[in-house]
Amino acid sequence: MIRGALFDMDGTLVDNSAVHIQAFEIFCARYGVRDWREKLSQAFGMGNDDIMRRIMPEEVIREKGLAALADEKEAVYREIYAPVIRPVEGLADLLGRLRAAGIRCAVGSSGCRKNVDFVLEKCGIAGCFDAIVSGDRVTRCKPDPEIYLTAAAALELTPAECVVFEDAKAGIEAARRAGARRIVTLTTTLPREVLAAETAADLIIDNFAEIADLGTILQ
Repeated sequence: MIRGALFDMDGTLVDNSAVHIQAFEIFCARYGVRDWREKLSQAFGMGNDDIMRRIMPEEVIREKGLAALADEKEAVYREIYAPVIRPVEGLADLLGRLRAAGIRCAVGSSGCRKNVDFVLEKCGIAGCFDAIVSGDRVTRCKPDPEIYLTAAAALELTPAECVVFEDAKAGIEAARRAGARRIVTLTTTLPREVLAAETAADLIIDNFAEIADLGTILQ
């Protein structure tokens, strides 16, 4: 029986992949990095340290440090996203229906806590979650299952009692490896055909408004 719902953030609570790409464009231009786009496309859903190791030159990492580089990039992201941020269609309604059904909710995101708080506050949904697990709280980010194992435990549940909402391959793999009962995937980052052919998603949706019956996700 499903008793909990675990939500990824980037690409799930908000459709923000394009904003992160814009932020990386601004950030990488500061350091003269030009070959970052393809590397970034293979890293969606991963933690900032892993992403920085993929796209930034080793000499820049040695000089600045991973944490400082990540903080700089995320500050750019929040600055450009704040004026236009909004939740994925149907999210607030779904969260209300889950709460009414007695389903506990948690965020399980590879993003930093500042970004998680930023999204929840700006979208007006901070009070909808019983627990928050960000990338700062774990030692291994997605596709490792630690984030979802920790988020389920924070709800005093097992992953087998939870439905996970995701958008990226790394996150879907993390949910599968954690043992999630059901994985619902949004098409905000990858096309439906790619998700169907290359991931372990149980249900693929364009947005939360498509979930007319909670039974389709709580089976």
